[in-house]
This record gives sequence, C-alpha cells and structure tokens, in this order.
Amino acid sequence: MTAALTTFFTVLETLHRRTLALRLGLVTLFTICSILLTELVFACDGAKNIRLSKPVTISAQERADFQAMPPLKVLALHAPPMARYDETTQTYSGVGIDILCFITQDLGLRFELPPGRDLTVAGKLQQIKSGQADIFIPLSYSEERAEHGLFTASYYKSYYAVIAHHERQLSVNRTADLANYQVGFIQGVAFQPLLEPVVPAAQLHAYNQTTSDGLFQDVLNGTIDLAVFNQHIFTEQRYQREYFDLDIVHTLYEHPRAYSYYFSKSPQNQRIIEVFNRYLAVIDVSASKLTNAQGERHFLERYMAQREQRIFLQTAIVGAILLTLIAYLGLFRYRRMSKLLARHNTDIQQHQQALQAANEKLQTLSQTDSLTGLSNRRHFDNMLSHEYARYLRTGSPLSLLIIDIDHFKQVNDRYGHAVGDDYLQAIARALKSSLTRSTDLIARYGGEEFTCLLSNMTSEGAYNVAQRIHLAVKNLALPNPLTNSQQLTISIGMATVIVGNPNIASFFEVADTQLYKAKLLGRNQICATVIDS
Repeated sequence: MTAALTTFFTVLETLHRRTLALRLGLVTLFTICSILLTELVFACDGAKNIRLSKPVTISAQERADFQAMPPLKVLALHAPPMARYDETTQTYSGVGIDILCFITQDLGLRFELPPGRDLTVAGKLQQIKSGQADIFIPLSYSEERAEHGLFTASYYKSYYAVIAHHERQLSVNRTADLANYQVGFIQGVAFQPLLEPVVPAAQLHAYNQTTSDGLFQDVLNGTIDLAVFNQHIFTEQRYQREYFDLDIVHTLYEHPRAYSYYFSKSPQNQRIIEVFNRYLAVIDVSASKLTNAQGERHFLERYMAQREQRIFLQTAIVGAILLTLIAYLGLFRYRRMSKLLARHNTDIQQHQQALQAANEKLQTLSQTDSLTGLSNRRHFDNMLSHEYARYLRTGSPLSLLIIDIDHFKQVNDRYGHAVGDDYLQAIARALKSSLTRSTDLIARYGGEEFTCLLSNMTSEGAYNVAQRIHLAVKNLALPNPLTNSQQLTISIGMATVIVGNPNIASFFEVADTQLYKAKLLGRNQICATVIDS
C-alpha cells in the first residue's frame, strides 16, 4: 500500500513539473509573438512608395546625431488615405506613414508607433502638448495648435466636405448655408473654429470619439442634417463602411486644409523638423497616394469574398438537407421531415435572393463611372445602339448631346487633379439634376466629355434640355481664373434625327461636329442641327 502511494505521488509531482514547464513555454511564446507584432507595426514596407525629385544633403554629423537620439514616440489618427489603422493586424499604413518611414530610415532615426485607437483626437493633442509623445500623424494647421506644438511643411492637401443623406436634397452652396441645419463634426478638428461663428451653438453637435461611425450613423437616421468631414477620408470610409446612402453635397473650397507632421515643442524636435522640411520640399508621394487610396478596391474585393462565401454557404445548406434526410428518415414521421425541408428551402431562397441582389449591385458597378457615379462609356454605347434601333422601328425622334468642359486642362494645371476630380463630380451632379425624365441618360464618356441621350424627344425639347444643362453648370460658379470668363464653362453639340437612316457612327459624328463648331465660335455655347433626310 505504501509503495502504491509513493508511486501515485511521484506521478503527481511529474505532472506538476510538466504543467509548470508548459506554462513557462506559453509565456515565452506569448513574449515572442508580442515582439514579432511590434516589429510588424514598424515594418515600414510603404517606404518604397516614396521618391525624391532631387537628393537631400545630410551631413555625417547630422546622421550620427539622429542615430544617437532615443526613439520618437508617434501617435496616429485613423484618417485614410493619410493614415489607416488595420484592426486585424493592429498596424498603421498610409501616405503619412510611408513618408515617415522613408525619412527616418534615411536619417537613421527610430520611432515607436504602438497599436490601438483608444485615445480621441483631443487626447492625442494633449499628449503632444505635454511632451508625452513626439509626433502626431496627420494634422492640419491652426493657430491654436501652433501655440502648443510645431508643424512641418505640408505633405497632403485636401478639403472639408458637407455630407448628407442623398434623399434629403439639402441646399448648401457656401459655408454660411450651414446655419440653416443641424450640423455634426468631430471634436478637436481644425475646422471647428470656422464652424462655431457660423452655426448657432444649439445646432452644432460635437462627436468626441476615435471613429466617425456615430457621426455618419446620425446623418443616416436623421438625428442631424449634415456632417462636416474631410473629403478624402470620407471617400475612403464610404466604400469601407458602405455608406452609399450618403453623398457630398458641397465641398468647402474656400477653406483648404494642408496636412503636416505635428511635433511636441523641444530643441531636439525643432532640429528634426528642419531636416524633415528638406525632404518634404522635394518629395514625390504620387505612388503612395495611388497605393493607399484603396477604399473602392477593398469594397470590390470584400464583395467578391462575400459572394464566394454565399455560394459556399448555399452548397453547405443543400448538403446539410441531404444529410438530414438520410440520417433521420427512419426516425421521424414524414410530416416533420416535410416541415424541416420546407424551412431549409426557405433559407436557400433567402440566400439566393441575397446572391441575386449582390449580382445586381455588381452589374450596376460595371456600368457606372467610379468618379462621378454616372453611366460609363460602355453602358452609354449599349443604350445608344438600343435606342437607335428603336428609332429605326418606330420613327420616333432621337436626340444626342455631347458636352465638353472648356479649358479643363487649365483647372488641373492650376489646382491639381484632385480639385479637377471635384469639379467633374460637381458638374456630373448638375447634369443629372437637369434631366426630368427617367428615360433620359447622362454618361461620362471620357476625361472631361459627357454625353446625353434623349429618346423620343424633338429638337426643340432637346435644345431646352441643353439650355438647362448650360445654365446649371454656369450656376455652379466654379473658378477657372486662367480663362477670360474666370469661371468654368461648357460647350454643347446637339444632333436630332427625325427622318433618314444614317448609321450610329455618323449620327454621333454629326453631334461631335456641332460640338467642334461651338468651340470654334468661342466656346461656352450650344450648336445644334437636325438630320431630316
């Protein structure tokens, strides 16, 4: 009996030692994983997206001094494409991160960018002010912030936008119009001091949070009328969060924002800023912008993944039904099995309906211009063939407008392609609002050229539509100071076929000839003709 007890206690002691070793091994494994995760946060793969237009001269003494400095403590804000936080990998990426990685790697500087999004904008600014952190990414300039920290030169330019539910049809044409609505914004943003003198305090709603989901949800459910938010960040989040019921109703071009690195005040950081500005003066971030503006691409990838999951789920349900029938055929009565089968069939029908809806959404995306939301060239060409065939069958008149933006290249040269894209979106909305019939089709045909197809419409009716379009674009009052009129204008060529049998190509060519005629006559006008023989 004693020997048996001795053996029993020996086994217990052995198990205890192995359990202790296992625990120590798990602790060691957790420590290694934490180190690897920290290294992933600072992988800096995006530095390869940055180029310099000319070399930056750094002395050997400067490099030695920077390499001897302790790691910089960096705070980042989820503001794609400038900075994006990935909840899955707990890492940051974006244009601002790419530039930071490129410059610090070249100088030999080290930095720490911890994972997590717990602090608000105001909380992170307080850490910079108190010296608990060295850098905040990204931040736009304001005099109040400049009193408590140091700004580098800017590396990214954007604008604030007014965002509303697309069904509300709110009228906002300038900043002063915001006084008529309930307006939401993120607490601590640089635009706040510009909002407070315009909008009554009772109509201003500050959202003190680390994400913008609550702000946009309140716009969707009607708690507030409008949100004032960074335009490029909203465009990214619109695809990421699928906020397709929200639209930009006005862009605040009169208040441009330039985003920089924001440092805490110290002699060391002042020296770092001086060197950062040498790089920022000659830096080329075009490849980084292209890489990090990924909202639309991620949406399509996510949609395709969900579609594959739905197909897999549908197959799994069918398999489950068959297995259920086989397993329980002899155990339950026929009536119970019929109810079970009917319930599963309902599930399949629901999934089939969801898959059909997803396919329809993909079909719509394939026919839509991603920038303006209008029909694309392929869809327009298909509809032109369809409507022209109907004209040949019925003899009902068919009108075609070709619209070209005058001197649009000068907009891109003066303001940059980002503002050019904003102009195209504003003009697209004006064109769409000028059409009154559901059968009328407006499309972006390419670059700055738009087309409008008006089936079963006489030349007089089509000319009236052209005049409404011309007036709608004029009322936008988009500046183009490099032209004589100082404002952006359009030229329109119009053709209406009422008699005869020209082919589609010659019909399109007639309208294009009228557009060419309008440009020869000085632009900013409409030229039209009728094909009646």
